[in-house]
Amino acid sequence: MREFLLLEYASGLFAHPSLWQLGVDYFDYCPELGRVSLELHIERIPLNTEQKALKVLRICEQRQMTEQVRSICKILAMKAVRNNRLGSALSWSIRAKDAAFATLVSDRFLRDYCERGCFSDLDLIDNLGPAMMLSDRLTFLGKCREFHRMYGEKRFADAASLLLSLMTSRIAPRSFWMTLLTDALPLLEQKQVIFSAEQTYELMRCLEDLTSRRPVHGESDTEQLQDDDIETTKVEMLRLSLARNLARAIIREGSLEGS
Repeated sequence: MREFLLLEYASGLFAHPSLWQLGVDYFDYCPELGRVSLELHIERIPLNTEQKALKVLRICEQRQMTEQVRSICKILAMKAVRNNRLGSALSWSIRAKDAAFATLVSDRFLRDYCERGCFSDLDLIDNLGPAMMLSDRLTFLGKCREFHRMYGEKRFADAASLLLSLMTSRIAPRSFWMTLLTDALPLLEQKQVIFSAEQTYELMRCLEDLTSRRPVHGESDTEQLQDDDIETTKVEMLRLSLARNLARAIIREGSLEGS
């Protein structure tokens, strides 16, 4: 009877917009049905503001209510995407451990990069840490940003090795291959030889694979390089730059062997 009365009182408090947090404490004092009732009531709370959502989230985390935590984080991530707050959306999807949604947000980051030529929310991307392993696309986003950071720090050899590994490991989505190859152009045009002959052959193979394969279902029409003048120009520039780099690399490596 005591628990029944406490449950009824707690339910009444939850119906009040400013007293619902007191109801949580009453549910905690109901050993049999308190947790189940709290979970049901938590799911019905309207998350009108992010401040209120954070309060609910804290309550759930303190009581190890894993499913409710994931649900709240996903709701907040979806709201952030709708408001074009990609950094916040990625942060919430990581907190929810939602690989599918993290992939979706990562794709948005990559699409923005292709359009604008730079990444937004650099602090978040630079500090992903182990969280980048949540999905392959998130890993690629983190590594892509790492490539640009290395390039900015003039660690050209490290940047070249990382870019090549992204291409050859197939972690990069095929729709992003041309962007990566274009990013390789400044390294190919450096005074010193950055890519070895073997690495240059690998880049050539990736370029030919990209230009010879027909686009698979679901990829955008812009990947049909033969029919796109801009893309065709990029391909010609890349082939010329790769051929020039290959000649320089062979001469350099030959002279090193001879010395």
